[in-house]
Amino acid sequence: MKTNAHGHVFTSESVSEGHPDKVADQISDAILDACLKADPDARVACETTVGPDVVVNVGEITAKGFENIDTAKIARAVVRDIGYTVPDEHFAADTFEYLNYIHGQSPDIARGVNRRTKAKQGAGDQGMMFGYATNETPSLMPAPLVYSHALLKLFAGLRKSGKLPWLRPDSKSQLSVVYEDGRPVAIETAVISHQTTKEGATKANYRLIEDIARDYLSTTGLLKPGTKFYVNPTGKFVVGGPCGDSGLTGRKIIVDTYGGMASHGGGAFSGKDPSKVDRSAAYYARYAAKNIVAAGLADRCQIQVAYAIGVDKPVSFCVKTFGTAKNGATNESIEKMLAGGKIFDFRPYALIDDLKLLKPKGWRYQDTAAYGHFGRDCFPWEKTDRVAELKARFKVK
Repeated sequence: MKTNAHGHVFTSESVSEGHPDKVADQISDAILDACLKADPDARVACETTVGPDVVVNVGEITAKGFENIDTAKIARAVVRDIGYTVPDEHFAADTFEYLNYIHGQSPDIARGVNRRTKAKQGAGDQGMMFGYATNETPSLMPAPLVYSHALLKLFAGLRKSGKLPWLRPDSKSQLSVVYEDGRPVAIETAVISHQTTKEGATKANYRLIEDIARDYLSTTGLLKPGTKFYVNPTGKFVVGGPCGDSGLTGRKIIVDTYGGMASHGGGAFSGKDPSKVDRSAAYYARYAAKNIVAAGLADRCQIQVAYAIGVDKPVSFCVKTFGTAKNGATNESIEKMLAGGKIFDFRPYALIDDLKLLKPKGWRYQDTAAYGHFGRDCFPWEKTDRVAELKARFKVK
């Protein structure tokens, strides 16, 4: 496909819940969920690594009742739910070796976060976090990533329902989307690599995968006659999951966020309690950016917020709307609004309280650990309940 003078192609990928890094993320977040259920003030920085027949937990956890939390049982339940239950594949819920090297949180970190009043809670670390939104899809997320996630969720459903029993949990998708004048207009290339059983590694099954993907992508309006498909392009994908490759918490940060469409501060999310602003402030920045776009102040909005460890207010904001600001808004006026803290309060305790991050209701942190942390309405940072306030502030009719 050829683009015009104002066109380009942008590519994003997704990885499934059975990808080794996502297995690790889900175990870390499942342990976080258990800790927050036992103690909403828990301090958790849980890392997981997985490999052939082994799961290892390391990190720092200080939580009331943590001695009663069976991390091995949690890890096995996560792996079982994903679908790794066959010992002969050299990674299965009931047979992997489990090792635990978790210890308490550093008192030096705790000193910077804990305060006499929660409102004065300091940031759990220094760093910069980004939030992003674009009106190119209904979820206000980038199209290549949205549809890459959706493809893998579709195949996971078919696998777990038994409709395609020869599929195994590990998979990747990748979409290259043509943009013209900033809008997605066509899918140029679709890549799907999906683990199968040995018996399922047939050309007929690969054609079936392509047909299912084509049917789904046709609903996006972006599938064109010239769209190229590559399904298991090496010809075989049987050895996969933690047996085929090691996995580690926090190694899929672009998949977790905006598929490379926006900047990233470098901090991973999974396994961290909300006192770690590299997680909670990134959620809040997405919340603010989404509301700004939903209010019609810009077609695209990226927010950078930065913190110093132990300090209870952000040290800076930077807003980019990529030339799409409208209705009287500018990058500078949006920054001024954010810094004022009246519509969006980026202080660590305030944003945690605003999104109710210590007591999740109707969602779990484990739910964030596959198919992206953004773009799904079940998460509180996806609500657009500040639109009316923003329109009033910027006098949008």
